[in-house]
Amino acid sequence: MERIIILDCGSQVTQLIGRRLRELNVFCEIHPFDKMPALDGDVRGVILSGSPCSVRDANAPQIALDAFWGKVPVLGICYGAQYIAHRCGGRVEGALAREYGRAILKVAPVPSPLLEGVAAASQVWMSHGDTISALPEGAEVIASTADVRNAAYQILDKQVFAVQFHPEVYHTKEGAKILRNFAFRICGCKGEWTPASFIDTTVADLKAKIGGDKVILGLSGGVDSTVAAVLLHKAIGAQLTCIFVNNGLLRKNEFEDVMASYQDMGLNVVGADASQAFLDALKGLAEPEAKRKAIGRVFIETFDRYARQIEGARWLAQGTIYPDVIESAGIPGVASKIKSHHNVGGLPEEMDLRIVEPLRMLFKDEVRRVGRSLGIKEELVGRHPFPGPSLAIRILGDVDGEKLRVLREADDIFIRALRAYDCSDLHLRSASDPLLEAKTLYDAIWQAGVILLPVRSVGVMGDERTYENPVALRAVVSTDGMTADWFPFPHDFLAAVSNEIINKVRGVNRVVYDISSKPPATIEWE
Repeated sequence: MERIIILDCGSQVTQLIGRRLRELNVFCEIHPFDKMPALDGDVRGVILSGSPCSVRDANAPQIALDAFWGKVPVLGICYGAQYIAHRCGGRVEGALAREYGRAILKVAPVPSPLLEGVAAASQVWMSHGDTISALPEGAEVIASTADVRNAAYQILDKQVFAVQFHPEVYHTKEGAKILRNFAFRICGCKGEWTPASFIDTTVADLKAKIGGDKVILGLSGGVDSTVAAVLLHKAIGAQLTCIFVNNGLLRKNEFEDVMASYQDMGLNVVGADASQAFLDALKGLAEPEAKRKAIGRVFIETFDRYARQIEGARWLAQGTIYPDVIESAGIPGVASKIKSHHNVGGLPEEMDLRIVEPLRMLFKDEVRRVGRSLGIKEELVGRHPFPGPSLAIRILGDVDGEKLRVLREADDIFIRALRAYDCSDLHLRSASDPLLEAKTLYDAIWQAGVILLPVRSVGVMGDERTYENPVALRAVVSTDGMTADWFPFPHDFLAAVSNEIINKVRGVNRVVYDISSKPPATIEWE
């Protein structure tokens, strides 16, 4: 399968390069800067990402250019552009002023396949502290800004192209066109990677990989594990056993509702109640990573116990998706790991199961596209993402039964209100508004939930003073979960939800709404 390799030098927006290519139906893989895979006939090009480092730093990422230089087309972005210039005889210096934000790119009167069809002047997004003051021999400028002469350059005989701005972010108005030119005009990609082609390829790979072995899969009721289950069932049929674990941290009635939703799908689903084991493991733990790791440990132990009851089980299937992998990886000394995911990585040595992750290279919206191609009903494909550690990371601090009761009741009111609110009467702000095709607020929103805060606030109910918990409502819109914006609720909706939570949930006397975007915040608070 044709693909483009993205070498990650530590930028927090590297994954957006991959997203933009996937939107073009071009398959791509993101690898650490020092883990360039061997070239084969399927690799059509290489992209070098941005980085928080300067090429002049002693610990700056060092890329083995010889592995692909002159063999396939190369695109350097920001740090990548500076690194190519630095390594090839150019000069990179600290800018007089660090350049962050919008700038106007002016295309030079030089033929360039990278900028073919790009407007003579358009907005780009800068984010760098260094600048390329001299280009390597054989390079020519193809675009500049008012402050950056060498904003883009090319070395045509080597099929090397470089930009000091970020074409992958939405603020760069012609960014998609630039990446399209690189993928199609320069790399010769055909753009044939579709949900249907993914299904065909993956089913064949799963059959070859698993053979006659049995597989157990951790079913959560979310879109990722559901699509993974149906994809595996299409490949191996009755060899798959799905186990839905009640970890005691699910939403109100979720265990029963999810089990019922799978009854007509032909899957072999076993319900496992391990709620007390999870709660015992979480006792006294307040730090987010400690809670995630404890949940991951009990999750694995639970599967180990059930796996031993299934004769011939050799594989544990998981609904891991690409953002899980990217956010959990990190590059030591360059990029920070955002959080750990209990469904990313290996298994304990004593657990005699191998991992199979059929969705590992997909972003969330791609998982949904695949799910619809598989014929999965919309109520499952369209479900909001829900964190693997469940409500444990929506209770800030330690977890106990009373806090879970409060959070479940408040969350249930919020989610039911989202599903019940008809969007047809709302004013649409623009053609790109998420409400444009949504029937309810739930449909318009990417992810929503309630967070129980570890503080208390004074209130008055009737003639009595109260000293109880505030809860925060969280709701965001997003394409893939890698970036997200808070949702602008109608005030009447927020007022109604706040009133119902305070009146009906014992232990809550204040409701606030989180208006933070990602970045700088994450979607979940922990």
